[in-house]
Amino acid sequence: MWIKICGIKRLEDAVAAYRFGADAIGFIFADSPRRVTPERAREISRCMPYGLSRVGVFVDSTPDEVRETAEYCGLDLVQLHGNEDEEYCESLGDGVIKALRVNEETDVLQAWGFGNRPLLLDGYCSGGNGAQKRYTCLLALLKPGREVIVAGGLDPGNVAKAVSTLRPWGVDVASGVELSPGVKDHALMYSFIERARKAEYEVNES
Repeated sequence: MWIKICGIKRLEDAVAAYRFGADAIGFIFADSPRRVTPERAREISRCMPYGLSRVGVFVDSTPDEVRETAEYCGLDLVQLHGNEDEEYCESLGDGVIKALRVNEETDVLQAWGFGNRPLLLDGYCSGGNGAQKRYTCLLALLKPGREVIVAGGLDPGNVAKAVSTLRPWGVDVASGVELSPGVKDHALMYSFIERARKAEYEVNES
């Protein structure tokens, strides 16, 4: 299972994520308390070993801006959280994750408009029962043959349940392992990754 620690702003947090067994770190280039400059992301990226994926998070940037930032920072993947359509995603080539915000009004068919590329479903812990049912339904429809990443409100206390019940391809966390926006709590990071891996093992053994 793919585990991403998002909202990285400090080198020590990126190093800890790698040491604890994360598969990817995320740099946010959109408006956010966790926003990082391309210069800082490049500096951190250059210090990290091969095998750890660097992911850039963008919201409605132009394709040229995404490409230039990805090249400058040495990104392996880009994650799109805005109104980008499939044509936009196609223009960037491979290595694109499209994020969809899931709530009670989310059109289940919307996800089918993005080919077979990886999808991040945001909003796992938000909304009421209707939103939760829509989230579970959408994930179940997409999972066969599709890389689906669960995100939104995950933390060490609920990641095992998310993995065991939803059985996603990946999980993504930011605020759930923080002391404050952009400052990671290393104990929480370790616990999150450990519990996710344990749940994955138990699912595979069942």
